[in-house]
Amino acid sequence: MTIRPNLSVYILAYNEADKIKDAIQSVQWADEIIVVDSYSTDGTQKIASSLGAKVIQVPFEGFGKLRNEGIRACNFEWIFSLDADERCTKDAAKEIQQVISDKDALDAYFIPRRNIFLGRWIKHSSFYPDYRQPQLFRKGVMEFKDDPVHEEYVLHTNKPKGYLKSPIIQVPYKNLSQVLDKINRYSSLGAEKLVKKGKKPKLATALFHAMWAFFHIFFIKGGFMDGWPGFIISLGNFEETFYKYAKCYELQHDLTLDKLKIKYP
Repeated sequence: MTIRPNLSVYILAYNEADKIKDAIQSVQWADEIIVVDSYSTDGTQKIASSLGAKVIQVPFEGFGKLRNEGIRACNFEWIFSLDADERCTKDAAKEIQQVISDKDALDAYFIPRRNIFLGRWIKHSSFYPDYRQPQLFRKGVMEFKDDPVHEEYVLHTNKPKGYLKSPIIQVPYKNLSQVLDKINRYSSLGAEKLVKKGKKPKLATALFHAMWAFFHIFFIKGGFMDGWPGFIISLGNFEETFYKYAKCYELQHDLTLDKLKIKYP
């Protein structure tokens, strides 16, 4: 009889009271659930604790640091990374347990994500299979760079990366207001990343990258076949990209109101 190795799940969360319950309940078959919270103010911690998850508080200093803290908090051999807006399906759970029980298992696996937006599965727009990063891996194999957003990862293994077949579900936005909120937050974090890299963007650079972001999602990735959702996703990528560069320019030139010395008549 094959004994399944123990599995830890870590979930990143911040003010996710409307999503954290479904995320945790989808992985309650795991041996350990750790919620990495950044001092939520909407009761996320209380909900998570009531469902048996261990909650650790980590100040937000970028997603790279959050993920590394989540990995460090995990106690078992295998780790499954889940975000608060993701849900593990029964098929994915079964496949994960089969993989980690296999003596010939690889060290890190990508998991496809099926995104639901405006009430429908987004099959194009670069939203499927939407491999984010290896989400199933052995402890000690994976770490993240110190990036504010779109964090890069490093794998400490000579084995190839694996790919699961069964998708998990992601519900990235509850409504269109959350789309706008994410554009604002991620463009700010992206600007910090550009500043850190020493980028000094010009207006033409910002427009070029923003237009390419729209073109890439809407035309190359088939966003036009996803109707309203596809256009909104493409436009959102345009806005996030443009404002990332615009905010970088703002930061580099100290153009926030508290830095400007304006003389009023």
